Amino acid sequence: MTTDAGASPLDVEIGALKGGSADLSQYAGQVVLIVNVASKCGLTPQYNGLEKLQERYAAQGFTVLGVPCNQFLGQEPGSAEEIAEFCSATYGVTFPLTEKTEVNGDGRHALYERLVGFADAEGHSGDVRWNFEKFLVGRDGAVVARFSPQTEPESPEIVAAVEKQLG
Repeated sequence: MTTDAGASPLDVEIGALKGGSADLSQYAGQVVLIVNVASKCGLTPQYNGLEKLQERYAAQGFTVLGVPCNQFLGQEPGSAEEIAEFCSATYGVTFPLTEKTEVNGDGRHALYERLVGFADAEGHSGDVRWNFEKFLVGRDGAVVARFSPQTEPESPEIVAAVEKQLG
């Protein structure tokens, strides 16, 4: 696959966790934080911070988009139903979740083809390093920031980047 860094990640087709299309085009003109998530990872408690961001900024045209991925030590082994139940019951997740997706390798989804070319503040681009790597998409549909998996969702750098995009 080739990286199509010039095209918006919101222009790709991807399924919703509960079936059907996730219809990313509905987020055009919004600010979107795309995060590859997993239920059995040491970073899984970041769901709390992601949900707090969702609650805090949704009315201003912001959403978190969770992308379940099982490529890192098999830490998202569940079915769509199990993932949905875990996220809802354990963390009260209200933000949308896509179908389970590959973010690296030959099977990398087109969504991530359009994300991984963007470098984070330390200069890392290319493969997603671990669960909970975050990509911020601005209102114009372009990737504007990338954050390491260890960067907490409510960290000053993520909050500042989201608020800047919300203007």
